[in-house]
Amino acid sequence: MPLKLHHLRPAPGAKTERTRVGRGEGSKGKTAGRGTKGTGARKNTPQNFEGGQMPLHMRLPKLRGFKNPFRVEYQVVNVARLGELFPSGGEVGVADLVAAGAVRDGNLVKVLGNGELSVALQVSAHAFSASAKSKIEAAGGTATQL
Repeated sequence: MPLKLHHLRPAPGAKTERTRVGRGEGSKGKTAGRGTKGTGARKNTPQNFEGGQMPLHMRLPKLRGFKNPFRVEYQVVNVARLGELFPSGGEVGVADLVAAGAVRDGNLVKVLGNGELSVALQVSAHAFSASAKSKIEAAGGTATQL
């Protein structure tokens, strides 16, 4: 009779069953890989228990304050900077400011009143401070809010 696949079996002693520890003295019972005594050898301890040390969730500082979800962030340009960038006067829009490198593209622009302005500019931006508006108008220009 020829040898077939279903006749094959492992050599005696090649396969041993898994030792089930902690199942009584008759079958490798004893400490079951938990060492001797102490908390770790006993039954339930919380996963995040730190041996009585102040736990992480109590050591960390608590959340303070809040972030306003409705806050509007502007890129700011001062009146003095406008005078430097556009010494000949004329129309100044957000696109011109981006081209001049004063602000980044895709953001709201606010003009602030720091410095002096000597040329007449027709400035259009998303927001103006009161002092910036008065300085632009005092120099003979206009401030248009977009």
